[in-house]
Amino acid sequence: MWLRRVLGIILIYVYLIPPRAQLQHVDQPYVVHTTSPKLCVHTRLTDEVEDWKVQYTLQLVREMGATHIVEFFPWAYAQPTPSTYDWRNFDRLFEQSHEQGLKVIARMGLVPAWAQTGIANPTLNTLPVSAYPNFAQFVAEFAERYQTQLAGVIIWNEPNISFEWGYNAVDAVAYVDLLRITYETVKRQSPHIPILLAGLAPTLEPLNSSYGLNDLIYLEQIYEAGGNSYFDGVAVHTYGFTHPPDAPADRMQLNFRRVELLHGIMERFGDGEKPVIITETGWNDDPAWVFSVKPSQRIQYTLQALHMAESWEWLDQMCLWVFRTPAPLNSYQDGFALVSPSFVGDGLYSSLQQHTQGQQTGDTPWLDPPTHGDE
Repeated sequence: MWLRRVLGIILIYVYLIPPRAQLQHVDQPYVVHTTSPKLCVHTRLTDEVEDWKVQYTLQLVREMGATHIVEFFPWAYAQPTPSTYDWRNFDRLFEQSHEQGLKVIARMGLVPAWAQTGIANPTLNTLPVSAYPNFAQFVAEFAERYQTQLAGVIIWNEPNISFEWGYNAVDAVAYVDLLRITYETVKRQSPHIPILLAGLAPTLEPLNSSYGLNDLIYLEQIYEAGGNSYFDGVAVHTYGFTHPPDAPADRMQLNFRRVELLHGIMERFGDGEKPVIITETGWNDDPAWVFSVKPSQRIQYTLQALHMAESWEWLDQMCLWVFRTPAPLNSYQDGFALVSPSFVGDGLYSSLQQHTQGQQTGDTPWLDPPTHGDE
């Protein structure tokens, strides 16, 4: 009897549980076929466990017609001790990105515990000034290792909000100091690698707020501190929230066209020729979030935003947040994803794919509502 039960369990496992997928390597990298070379997505693959899921995610990115990805590369993952590097996690991502014909824009951050010695109650974003050279050297080693595939390296993330600055008071001058040390260290080893200013959090927080600082004011402070000498391009975070993409830019309004105000500041400081890369943008269709839109609006707004981005000569890429996460986040953030953790693409994925393959000409993938005469 027990033998039959064991055999039954084995048969269930063999026939009902799908086998683990195998990596499929190619002799020559794929070529991304697209009519929208500015389309890019932000992936989250450094936390993905299984190699085949990394490969399949990047395959779906290519098949959608995006040419670049933005990915977060945590310092703490690759340098567990001051004298030790472990590049295996990052190596597999760059290997698979190369095979799919994708360029990588790397966002750097997340501080290892050994770099926070003597700091009381640090967070993962607490970077003491004494560790600036350590961070800079890590970024330089990273840039040299992956230089053939890098389209840019972003130094930190949203330093204009307290959370991303280790719950310390935001400080543009301190960020410029980090930027300077990192820029100079990277350029000594890999002078051709583009260094990108961190994407700032879109916020209206006033001066002296404990939460952060208005991104426009913070960018002005970076220029006033001489920061323009230490970056080759500017990463931008600009979300649509509930507004259509053509809603006018307004200093007191957070919307997609806020990127124009940031570029305007660059021009005012004589830096308008540097490229801008939108590394986070998009609309959310989770009905539980107060700033969400309907799924059909999300598709329409994203396609319209892409058309606008394609017309801006000063913009290099428009990267959507977020392509896919390894597991459900069980929050409104899931409403940004184009593909589910189980690899189910939504309507936006399909619409973007149709657009990049020349199968769709308008901004809306549905029929116009009937007129009175059609009823």
